[in-house]
Amino acid sequence: MDVQIEASWKAVLKNEFTKPYFLEIVTHLKTEKAGGKTIYPPGSLIFNAFNQTHFDKVSVVLLGQDPYHNPGQAHGLSFSVPNVVKPPPSLMNIYKEIQSDIGIAMPAAYGNLTKWAEQGVLLLNAMLTVRANEPGSHQKIGWMNFTDTVIKKISDEKEGVVFLLWGRFAQDKQVLIDETKHQVLKAAHPSPLSAHNGFFGCRHFSKTNDYLVKQGKPPIDWKLLTP
Repeated sequence: MDVQIEASWKAVLKNEFTKPYFLEIVTHLKTEKAGGKTIYPPGSLIFNAFNQTHFDKVSVVLLGQDPYHNPGQAHGLSFSVPNVVKPPPSLMNIYKEIQSDIGIAMPAAYGNLTKWAEQGVLLLNAMLTVRANEPGSHQKIGWMNFTDTVIKKISDEKEGVVFLLWGRFAQDKQVLIDETKHQVLKAAHPSPLSAHNGFFGCRHFSKTNDYLVKQGKPPIDWKLLTP
């Protein structure tokens, strides 16, 4: 099948697209759409994280769980929302930590993280789709087979990548990462329910850049300007 995904990723992941689990994902999504279900993000944005951050440019992986499930929020990048959408609470807490960590004022009304993606931050959700208003609804349709492979490919074929694992769900992916070659940074999830349990004060943004510079890579400019 002809999956519309950026060429470098298509080459790295080519074997996945013909595996039974992936074909089952496609069938599941088609069946739900035919049955009148609304699925986020739109089909053209399911692989947006890969299209914005080519495989050879990945220097940071920021792992989320599944896409936002409310109308207009999901656009295929973890924690990110389109330009006209107010940043959700978890993203606002990410902004607070950036401001505390590196002193950058973040825009309270703007939550599009594409600028990070363009610099090499793979904004990867473990599930790439969700049914409208049903969080976690696509957790068991096969996406985690695919995204676990993505994480393993990055670990195996690249060096000096920072993996940001926030919350228990993301931290379960640590077993896929070779920590002799990469930096793993763990903290509580930035959700308002857990941010005070170790996300605030984690200083992951300065730590990420310190590590990248030591690897001879450019640091991430975390600043976002409202267009």
